[in-house]
Amino acid sequence: MCRLSTKIKWLHTSLTIKPAHFKPPTGGFFCLKKEPLVESKCEIRIFLNLIRGFVLTFPHSKHKTVQRLFPWITSTRMKSGEINYELEKNMEVISQLDQLVGEAVDNILVDPEECWQPSDFLPDLSNPEAFEDIKLLQKRAEGIPDTVLTSLIGNMITEEALPSYQTYFNLLEGINEERSLISPSGWVRWSRTWTAEENRHGDLLNKYLYLTGRVDMGAVERTIHRLIANGFDANTDADPYQAMIYTSFQERATKISHVNTGKLADKAGDHVLSKICKTIAGDEARHEKAYKTFMSNIFDIDPSGAIKAFEKMMRKQIVMPAVLMGEGSPRTSLYKDFSEITQKVGIYTGWDYARIIEHLVDYWKIETLTGLDAVAAKAQDYLANLADRYMRLADRMKAPDEVKLAWLK
Repeated sequence: MCRLSTKIKWLHTSLTIKPAHFKPPTGGFFCLKKEPLVESKCEIRIFLNLIRGFVLTFPHSKHKTVQRLFPWITSTRMKSGEINYELEKNMEVISQLDQLVGEAVDNILVDPEECWQPSDFLPDLSNPEAFEDIKLLQKRAEGIPDTVLTSLIGNMITEEALPSYQTYFNLLEGINEERSLISPSGWVRWSRTWTAEENRHGDLLNKYLYLTGRVDMGAVERTIHRLIANGFDANTDADPYQAMIYTSFQERATKISHVNTGKLADKAGDHVLSKICKTIAGDEARHEKAYKTFMSNIFDIDPSGAIKAFEKMMRKQIVMPAVLMGEGSPRTSLYKDFSEITQKVGIYTGWDYARIIEHLVDYWKIETLTGLDAVAAKAQDYLANLADRYMRLADRMKAPDEVKLAWLK
C-alpha cells in the first residue's frame, strides 16, 4: 500500500510531460529503480487506467510518439468513447481500502447489544409512574424557545431520511461491486452498520419531540415522507473520493449542530434533551473521525487525485441532506426557513461552514502536500485560502430579522 502511493506519484509526474519528451524509467516501462512497478492484478488495473487517463488528456494525443508508446491506449480512446479514467482510478484505490474499512466496522462502530438505544432516554410506558414522567418531560420542554425547537425538528427530519443515504452510499462507484446489500465487503458492511447507528438518532428525537406535546407530528411526518420520496443527491458524481470529502464534512457539521442544540437546551432548563443531543453528537464525532481517516488513506495513496476531489466538492459547495424537504409541498421554502433559523439562533452558521473547511485543510495537511501534478497544485492554492474567504463572507452575512417557524402546534 505504501509503495502504491509512490507509484501513483511517479505516474502523475512522468505522464504529464509532453509526449515527445516522455522517457520511460530505466529498466522498462513497468519498472522503477529495478523494482516492478506493478505487483498485482489490481495494481495493473490501476496503472493501465492511470496511463490511459493521462495520455488521453495530452493536447497531442495523436502524436506519433504517443501512438508508438501507447497504441493500445489510443485505440481504446476511439472504441470506448467517453470513459472517465479518473473515476476508474479512484474506484481501484477505494477497493484497496476495503480491509481497513472492514476493521473500522469492527473497531469504531458499536454492538447493538452494548450501545445506547432510544428507550434509554424515554419514559418507560410499562412503569406505573410513566405518565408522571411524561408530565415532567413536557414541563422541561416548555422552556425551549420555538426557534430552537423548530431547528431540532429539522435536524430530526434530516436524520430520518436514512433510506436515501444508504442508497446513495451503495450507488457510489467502487463501493458495492456485487450490487448486494448483504455483501460481506468492508464498504458494504460499513454502509449498513453506519446507517443502523444513525437510525437511533431519528428514532429518539422523533419520540422525544412527540412526547413534548408541542409539535405538529402530522406536519413532521408529511415532511419526512416527502423528503424520502424526493431522494437525495450529494452532487458527488458517483465519485467515492468526493463522497468521502462530503461525509467527512457533513458528519462534522451534524456534530456541531447537535452540540449547539444541546447547549441551548441546557440553557432552557431541559437537561435530558441536552444529554440526548450531546450523546448523538458523540456518535457523529466517531463517524466523522472514521470518514476523515478513510480520506487520509486516499491522500496517502493518491494525493493529487484526493486534493482535486476536495477542490471539486468545495467549488460545488456542500449540499445539506435535507435540502429537498420542501420540494412538492405547499411550502417550498421550508428548507430555506429552517436554515435561516439555525443561522439566527447559532446552531449552524456560516462561520461553522468556514471553520469546517479550515479544520479539514489542517487535518489532511493540504498546504504541505508534495509530489502533486500541476492541476493538483492549483487546487492546493485554492484550498489553502478558502476558509478565510468563507469567514469573510460569514462576517458580512446578516441573520434575518424575522424567521418563519414550522412544524409547531
